[in-house]
Parts: sequence; C-alpha cells; structure tokens
Amino acid sequence: MSSEPAAETAHAPIALPGNAWNLLEGVWPATAPTVSVVVVHYRQQNELDRTLAALARQTHPADRTQIIVVDDGSPEPPSVPEGVLLLCQADAGFRASAARNLGAASATGDVLCFLDADTAPEPDYLRAITRLPGLAPDVVTVGARRHADFTGLPPGAPVEEVAPARELPAPAWLIDEYVRSANLLNSDDRSYRFVIGAVVCCSRSLFTTVGGFDESFTSYGGEDWEWAHRAWSEGALFAHVPDAIAWHDGPEWVARTADLDERQRAKNLETLSLATRIPVTGAVPFALRLGAQAPAVEVRIAAADSLAALLIAVDSLLTALPLATVAVPAEFFDSLAPDARISLLPTPLSRPSPAQLVVELPLPVRFDADELRASVLRVTTKQLGSLSLTVSEVAGEVAGVSERVAGPVLEHVSESDSPQPVALITLQRAARREGRWGRTDLFARESTSIRARIISGEPSLAAYFGGWEPEELRP
Repeated sequence: MSSEPAAETAHAPIALPGNAWNLLEGVWPATAPTVSVVVVHYRQQNELDRTLAALARQTHPADRTQIIVVDDGSPEPPSVPEGVLLLCQADAGFRASAARNLGAASATGDVLCFLDADTAPEPDYLRAITRLPGLAPDVVTVGARRHADFTGLPPGAPVEEVAPARELPAPAWLIDEYVRSANLLNSDDRSYRFVIGAVVCCSRSLFTTVGGFDESFTSYGGEDWEWAHRAWSEGALFAHVPDAIAWHDGPEWVARTADLDERQRAKNLETLSLATRIPVTGAVPFALRLGAQAPAVEVRIAAADSLAALLIAVDSLLTALPLATVAVPAEFFDSLAPDARISLLPTPLSRPSPAQLVVELPLPVRFDADELRASVLRVTTKQLGSLSLTVSEVAGEVAGVSERVAGPVLEHVSESDSPQPVALITLQRAARREGRWGRTDLFARESTSIRARIISGEPSLAAYFGGWEPEELRP
C-alpha cells in the first residue's frame, strides 16, 4: 500500500511562493515528521474502534505518531487502546471546535491531523497528508473523504478492502471543485469552502499562528470553513491530497436529512453564522453589514489638505468598495466618526491590518470606480503581493466649470506630474507569510495605471453632494 520511495528529500522547512505547492512534487521530508492525530468523538464507539484500528495500520512510523481522542461529552467515555491519549470535555452541545483545540493543546507532533471518529483512514493516509506540511509549514492539506455503509462489518475490517464495494455517493460539488482547481493549486479567498474539517492537516506552528478553531460554534458545520479562512488570511497554502483517503461511515450531510426545508434551514443558519465572521464577497449580503470580524479592504489615507477633500475621497472609495473601511488622520476623525467604517490611522502606518487588502493613499484620491474595483480584483485573483497604482489619465478636466459651483474641485495630475504611485494595494496574507520568513519574494508584484485625480485644496461639497460636477467626476 505504500507509495513509491521518494526520488528527492528535503531537510529544512521550505518557504513556497504564492500557492505553488506543486513545486514540491516528488519531494518528501528526509525524516518522517512527528504527527499528532486528533480524533473528535461523541457516542460513536463502534465507529471510533474502526478509525483507531485504521490508524494502527498506518504506513507512517508508529513511533512518530501520537493518537489523541477527545470525547465531546458522551454519557460514558469511550474505551481506547493502550497508548492512545483520551481527553474528555463536558457535554455543552456540539463543540467540535473546543474538542479539536483541546486535542491540539496536548499535541506533541510537529504536524496536526484532525479526524472525526466516524472517518477511518486508509493505510497511507497519514504519510500522504503530512508530506506537504512536513516540508513546508505554511501548507494546509485536505484529504479525500469518501463515503461507505459499514453496517454489519466488524470494526477491524480493513477499510481499503471493504469500503469500495459499499461506497456511497460523494458530494459532486466538492469533487468538481477539486478537478477545476487542480486539487486547490488554483485557490483564492473563497477556497476555504473546500477544506473539510474531518480530513484536514497542518503544521503545529501554523495552527499556533492562526489560532484554534472558533469555540463559539455550537452546532454542526462552519467551524472548519471559518478556521480555513483565517489560515488563508495568514498566508497558508491550500492543497487537496487525493491519495489521502479516509472513509466516512454513512452518507454525506445532504443525504442524512430527507426534509428539504429542514436541511435548507440548517444550511441558512450556517451561512449566516459565517457571514458574521468572513468578510468576503460571496459570503456576505450585498448591503447589510452583519458584523464581520475584519474588513475585506482597509483604505489608509495618510494626509489631506481639508476635511472636504478627505470626505469626497472617503465617500467615493466606499461607494466603489462597499466592504471597505477607511482609516483617516486624527485631525479629521471626529467629523467622520459617526460612520462606523471610519477609524483612526494606525501608528505606525505600517502596522499590520486584519483586512484582506490594505490600500495606502498618501493623499485623497478620486478613482474611476470600475477601474479601482478591477484593480482590487486583480490583486485577489492573481494573489499579488502588491499592486502599485499610478495615474494614467485624469477623469476629465475641470476647465470651464463654474468656480462658484465647483471651486477648485480636483487638481489635474498627469503621470509626469506624479511619478510616484497614488496608491499601493497590499495583499495582507502575502505580507504575513513573507513576514514570517523574512522574505519579500514569495508573491509577485505588479504596477498598473488607472484613471484618477488627487483631491487638493478646498473643493465644494455642495457640488459633490448635488451632482453639479462634470459627469465624469461623479461616483
């Protein structure tokens, strides 16, 4: 059952660029990593027996494997074989997050593998799923969870032999995504949806950096996606390992409830719960703000000639980027503070942000909204470390506009007038990963030109509010 011997080995931890874990194809750790397997259990002794029997048959060295079972408040604690660490927590509802954290706190391995008690791995599972985290500690791997009906089978029956004949349908959406994304090689900020907690693995160092699972989840589903999103935000790479196969006893979640309304209601509750935690387009409402923990985009405007200049820039930025927050200089903060999306500039200005993206502006700027959105999308789609924006063309001349109406609305700035960037968009997951390694070459950098104007002087707010500006200057 073992994989072919590796043609290449690596000794030191490896820093990978972008999401390019494929650079390690065919490479194995020179020494098998120490692994702690955390198995979460609740009233599933028979399934747990099968999973522990499967773990006892792993090709990963037994002397480098720690098995931890965490019981989530079963009426009677489960029985486990000698050498398996059993931890128990009180029954206070569905607390898989707390159980995983409890297990991780007692882990001694350099790599953590999380399994559910009803998910039994094939013999090569640990060897396959720990390869990438054992080489590159930023990689989060997810195995292949397949489904089978084990009814009537003894727990000791080898799953790799008996499961295929009893296989049940797997989620088509998940299989399709792994194919489309080349096993998550092509990941983005929505790929957390394809990281399944029952078969997930990461280095203990990354788990510490990300923080544990969110223990406020007290019902089935969502805690693994929320953790995966935080891992991605910290610079993790995602990789699906199709050779790391574990068999879930029973059908997928969708097939467990016949009542369509009940199933949709449960899914809606999960979606709303995640919407308060993951500020990503596609995960949140279009207009409602449900209190996501961090903004998708944080704009930082370092200085302004006047409150009016700053207000026009802030208002137009929030029109273009509705999931953004804006940090402004202290002298203007009180005037804009009634909007909860406004904050004080951090000190120092280089202080890391919890946002996905930081847009730094030395002065107030009025961008073409479509081009600004396209620039932000370009950073997240291409996973650029940063994108520098320079002015290619002003959004229209102000000559001939009535000074009474417009005042000195927007100053004309040409590329030659402003050789320096008017904005720098930085991907924070890139900054965090590169910061851990002390590197600046793990993500690509690009520069592009954009239609924009620097806002200077004391522009007319009445003209801006009333739409008296030339059409091309409006939001």
